[in-house]
Amino acid sequence: MTAPEDALFLRWSAGEESALHELLQLELPWFRAHVADRLGPRLRSKDDTQDHVQDALLEFLRDAPRFRVQSRAQLRALLARVAENNLRDKDDWYRARRRALQRESPLPSETVLELGAAAPTQTTPSAAASSSEWSAWVRLALEFLDPDDRRVLVLREWEDRSFVEIGEALGMTPNAVRMRWTRAVGRLADRVRELQAGRFESPGTEP
Repeated sequence: MTAPEDALFLRWSAGEESALHELLQLELPWFRAHVADRLGPRLRSKDDTQDHVQDALLEFLRDAPRFRVQSRAQLRALLARVAENNLRDKDDWYRARRRALQRESPLPSETVLELGAAAPTQTTPSAAASSSEWSAWVRLALEFLDPDDRRVLVLREWEDRSFVEIGEALGMTPNAVRMRWTRAVGRLADRVRELQAGRFESPGTEP
């Protein structure tokens, strides 16, 4: 990294929020080029897609738990994964629920996740949410799940819906909801472990 970027990472690690915005401004040209490369023909035909994804990125950084990365490469890997998620995710319901969750259960301001710092893992969302730090890990990991998995987890774990109620809302049988929830819990635990290790999935095929 160049000297200015080194200084920004040090300022961000020290808790200076403005450093994150400056760092993102430096990365914005790369981010927009990355999104342009990832767009499929359908999304590429929409002039506002890049602006939409950029806005979604800023919304994510505003609403998600605070975190720190260890390098520019790790930051770009995270931004690429967030971009991929937003390109595929049309679930406005989840974005609204994320904002509501932040208002209803804000995390302590000192809660900062160190991406790449090893930590013991939990196996269920409710167990993970028993502390502020675990709640932050779970909220961040939710961003990297399939939209259907996220919805089932939020309805079950945070809205305390029964499998019957969730099935009625999603057009699924209670048994199908239970199986999806079980799989989603395992995937969420995997995402937490990957984030703690500083690993982010590489983008797949074109949306």
